Amino acid sequence: MNKPSVGLAPEGAPIIGLLTVLTLFTAVLGWWPVTLVAFVLLWFSVHFFRDPERVVPQEEGLGVSPADGKVIRIEPRVDPMDGETKTCVSIFMNVFSVHVNRAPVSGTVTGVRYWPGKFLNAAWDKASTDNERCAWQMKDEKGADWTFVQIAGLIARRIVPHAEQGDQLKRGQRFGMIRFGSRVDVYLPEDYNPAVSIGDQVFAGQTILAKKSDD
Repeated sequence: MNKPSVGLAPEGAPIIGLLTVLTLFTAVLGWWPVTLVAFVLLWFSVHFFRDPERVVPQEEGLGVSPADGKVIRIEPRVDPMDGETKTCVSIFMNVFSVHVNRAPVSGTVTGVRYWPGKFLNAAWDKASTDNERCAWQMKDEKGADWTFVQIAGLIARRIVPHAEQGDQLKRGQRFGMIRFGSRVDVYLPEDYNPAVSIGDQVFAGQTILAKKSDD
């Protein structure tokens, strides 16, 4: 049996390292107000960049959540990668969520598209068209097309991709992250139905987000 563990996303190493040095340096000098501020920032950074292992469901015919957070919308939307109207599930991540994103299904990355943009509140409806974002298209092992879009938010200022077009990903495998509060939209294939409701808390790579309808 594998014991669960909590690692750190590598993107956080420079920030955590700098804040650790600053905290120790100011403590040695006795600058306690600065030390306290540095320690709080260090704690927040470690918390933000945490990257826990997840138990990924192995059953066929399902997709998992690509992000930690809260389901804020389930509605028809136009898929930005192919222009078709599909069911879209929107997941909002606040600054306390794990921000490492994971592939909802196993398959091949068939397209990646980036749009520069604004940094509006990621929970707003127009964030899906106005904000900085990166869309990923995957073809799963059964040939169905999935699209998921990382959307930067009011505080988020950087989308960090780990994969690229042509890569093979496993369900629950890390493919990127967004720094400091954001959102991920998932466009479901036609024969998949949402398995979550608005208001549900979901966990990347672990919560079942959608299931294939019975043939």
